[in-house]
Amino acid sequence: FDVTTQRYARSVTFLYRHKWITPVILLASAAGIYWAATTTPTGFVPTEDRGMIFANIELPPGATLDRTVEVTKGLNRKLEQVDGVRGASLINGFSLISGAGSNFSLGFIRLDPWDERKADSLSVSAITAKLFQIAAGIPGANMVFFAPPSVPGFGVSSGFEMNVLDRFGGDFNELDRVTREFLGQLMQRPEILYAQSAFNTNYPQFEMDINVSKAKEAGVSISDIFGTLQGYIGSVYAADFARFGKQYRVYVQALPEDRASVNDLNALFVRNANREMAPITEFVTLKRVYGPQSVTRYNLFNSADVNGAPAPGYSTGDAIAAVQEVSATALPNNYMVDFTGLTREEISAGNQTTFIIILCIVFIYFILAAQYESYMIPFAVLFSLPVGVMGAYVSTKLAGLEVNIYFQIALIMLLGLLAKNAILIVEFALQRRRAGYTILDAAVEGAKVRLRPILMTSFAFIIGLLPLVFAAGVGAAGNNSIGTGAVGGLLIGTVLGVFVIPILYILFQWLHEKFSRNTIKETPAQL
Repeated sequence: FDVTTQRYARSVTFLYRHKWITPVILLASAAGIYWAATTTPTGFVPTEDRGMIFANIELPPGATLDRTVEVTKGLNRKLEQVDGVRGASLINGFSLISGAGSNFSLGFIRLDPWDERKADSLSVSAITAKLFQIAAGIPGANMVFFAPPSVPGFGVSSGFEMNVLDRFGGDFNELDRVTREFLGQLMQRPEILYAQSAFNTNYPQFEMDINVSKAKEAGVSISDIFGTLQGYIGSVYAADFARFGKQYRVYVQALPEDRASVNDLNALFVRNANREMAPITEFVTLKRVYGPQSVTRYNLFNSADVNGAPAPGYSTGDAIAAVQEVSATALPNNYMVDFTGLTREEISAGNQTTFIIILCIVFIYFILAAQYESYMIPFAVLFSLPVGVMGAYVSTKLAGLEVNIYFQIALIMLLGLLAKNAILIVEFALQRRRAGYTILDAAVEGAKVRLRPILMTSFAFIIGLLPLVFAAGVGAAGNNSIGTGAVGGLLIGTVLGVFVIPILYILFQWLHEKFSRNTIKETPAQL
């Protein structure tokens, strides 16, 4: 190692004599950061392989539950033939995205254990692509497959979530039309795998018109009419009873065959003022109409929920940018898009990350300025950081990962580790300078003495992070992001930093003494 140290000292002296090399390294680092930061996909929380895939099945509006059951049975038979799928549970009449409805179905597709799915063809993304191919062969239903949300409680699916808002409170049919046209243009973007909305105004419904004047003339209360319809057509909670050690609820409702058609309303009666029973059809008229199954509002505006996912090779950041570009031209002035769930948090966190990194750099600067009693010397530490930051971005880019919150955590941690290496050299060089060494001799001596501890601590940390780089299973995506960024940044930052830091110290120590009144008596050093 002594021979290596001597060669290292000669390399530092060579860089000092050829002063143009260090600025070139720093400019190349800045260019590398710009290139990788602008071309690497951005995201928030990566989609993890949890061994589970959700399925959302939607039939045309008004489809019966029996028809939905037949479609899900056919899907279940095909799922049994897919490699990597262990089983599936399909629930008819309900959807995580659309809510309750006879034309909806929800599926939980369980995958094989991770040890049995090491091949790329059995990854969760590959299996999801196969499921979309299967769904394309099942007519009469719109099927979407997606991974569970990365953070429970923030939305119902991975990908992106948003609402199309009608700020003027117009007609629901117009909201439906605008939303469909917007989604049609959005699906043409290569960044979007799918984008769908459960809002639909084509559900067959009955509009109930009550003859209020006739009901009052007969002495029939409007609340009695509603109560009768609710009790027989819908259901009414009546009471509880206990049996076999369990509590049961009692609901009152007409038999299915007694509420199957409009003519069955003739069998419903309501009591008038003379205590006589009058058919409810004397006061109620039904009209067949079409409208939305449910109406949602977001920030007090009529809204249509939209769920989507980025296409393979693109991140959620790319999908968000595509949505913003399309919405700026495809939506009328009285409509807007507002993101929800984890997508909203991703947009909010984007500005916070830049502020946090700047705050970290400012914090490091003031701490070092107080320690060194100089406003110049801390820049020798700060200007060495871009080399490692470049390594983090480039390694993430080459690994095919995205810049997400895990990478940002690794980046903040990396700033401290790289600053530690620079502090070791600068601190020891300052001691030698105060002892009377020349600036060059102090820098070379500090670099020689601190080379061994820098390499030991840095490579020990790198080796300790390698399991995160090659992690698999639950949490692998987050581990890969934080491990790859930290390992790549620390490796390149250490290898190049040990050469750049002494030159930076020489420059800023010279500037410090040039503008400072303190003079140091120099003595020759034994290098």
